[in-house]
Amino acid sequence: MKQPSYVEFTPALAEAYIAFSTKLKANSLSARLRHLVDIRVSQLNSCAFCLDMHNKEAKIAGERELRLYHVAVWDDSPLFTDREKAALAYAEALTGIIDPHKAVAARTALALHFSEQEIAELTYVIVSINGWNRLGVAYQSRPGSMDRLYGLEKAGLEADAA
Repeated sequence: MKQPSYVEFTPALAEAYIAFSTKLKANSLSARLRHLVDIRVSQLNSCAFCLDMHNKEAKIAGERELRLYHVAVWDDSPLFTDREKAALAYAEALTGIIDPHKAVAARTALALHFSEQEIAELTYVIVSINGWNRLGVAYQSRPGSMDRLYGLEKAGLEADAA
């Protein structure tokens, strides 16, 4: 039996959310940073569909594979800049907000590396991927199922047939 899709039942809401997420790609943050945030938040939220998609997008955009492998341990890895580490710390603090004080401290620490506009844009990026993760998990979106539609087969990261 086919898993129902949120798009089928709420097409106007899905279209609006897609438009919101698409608009975020035109902000002042680099695609490289957005990919890292999308990957880390998807890891934290256990969203296999989004993790699969964003790793492929990052690779197609030229991200080094070793950095992709290190996203899970970004804080201990020498492969990320201080700016990227600040963004990833903020993304973690806002994902599943267990400690609001940690979120505020992480946001305050961003001021060393980001303008107020960039902080606002980064916050929206984090809000967006958290929402997509929840949709992906709730509706059990299958990793790789949208590769052809989004041109992600170019990443050369197809799942092995099991």
